[in-house]
Amino acid sequence: MKLLLNTLYVMTQGAYLTLDHETVKVEVEGKTQLQVALHHLGAIFTMGNVMMSPFLMHQCTENGKAVVFLGMNGQFLARVVGKTTGNVLLRQAQYEAVRDAEKAASIARHIVAAKLQNSRQILLRGARETENTEIESGLRHAAEALSHAIHELKKSSTIDETRGMEGISANAYFHVFDTMVKENRETFIMKSRNRRPPRDPMNALLSFLYTLLLNDCVSALEGVGLDPQMGFLHALRPGRPSLGLDLMEELRSVLADRLALTLINLKQLTEKDFEGRTGGAVYLNEAGRKTVVVAYQKRKQDEFTHHVLEEKISFGLIPHVQARLLARHLRGDMEEYIPILYS
Repeated sequence: MKLLLNTLYVMTQGAYLTLDHETVKVEVEGKTQLQVALHHLGAIFTMGNVMMSPFLMHQCTENGKAVVFLGMNGQFLARVVGKTTGNVLLRQAQYEAVRDAEKAASIARHIVAAKLQNSRQILLRGARETENTEIESGLRHAAEALSHAIHELKKSSTIDETRGMEGISANAYFHVFDTMVKENRETFIMKSRNRRPPRDPMNALLSFLYTLLLNDCVSALEGVGLDPQMGFLHALRPGRPSLGLDLMEELRSVLADRLALTLINLKQLTEKDFEGRTGGAVYLNEAGRKTVVVAYQKRKQDEFTHHVLEEKISFGLIPHVQARLLARHLRGDMEEYIPILYS
């Protein structure tokens, strides 16, 4: 359980939340693990088998504290709030920001800059770990291309320019991505990034991981009251979670790409975990999906120091923290949106 940005996250399975006078008490197996004043909280997030007393829920709704229920894997289930107050104002601020070309371009620029920086770190790590000088040279060259793109990104003034730089950089990144594969290289060769449907095991793996990550991002946005379909970087389309896709961009390399390489290089996934379909499509089979889901959930439990909070948090909390930082920016509490940077 964590208290971050005035939000209590309870992920310990079997935990029970009650109201003890004016404080929220978290008990596990009858023992108090945490106690915090209710007036210090803006929201409570629970994940999985976490229970809450009706009286505490009643007090939360009376005092404008949102209670968000997430499933075991982090999927959004429900958000309990009292009378509508701040959420409509937050969404109004979000819609106005989307219509404000300058502000929308600024948010998109920050997201893409973080994505390129985080992707660059993956490439540099791959260069340090390889013993092949040719592969190392290729990875460092691609990392330099991303560094140049980050510098050029500062000059972009429109979302279209930012999208263009992101696309060029993504091509450079994926051009060398499979050179970081050390095991079963013949199985996991990736000539290019493709989807709908994926045409090879590497693309199938990445697409599945991105689906898991997107679900977490959408859940996080819904949890803070933002509209997942109203994004800044990704174009608006009916039924498309554009803001979820925006938030996912800065997290792809951190939570998905690196995990894909780990699963392959540790031989936790092989060609036996994939199956071909009609038309040349390739997907993970049932055993492969189970392996990836277990590894993804385990990865989300790892910790790192968040550069804004200046404290350790689990990777699984990153989407929720970033969604709350974005909400603060849109409400005017922060001058700029600060994306996640991983090193």
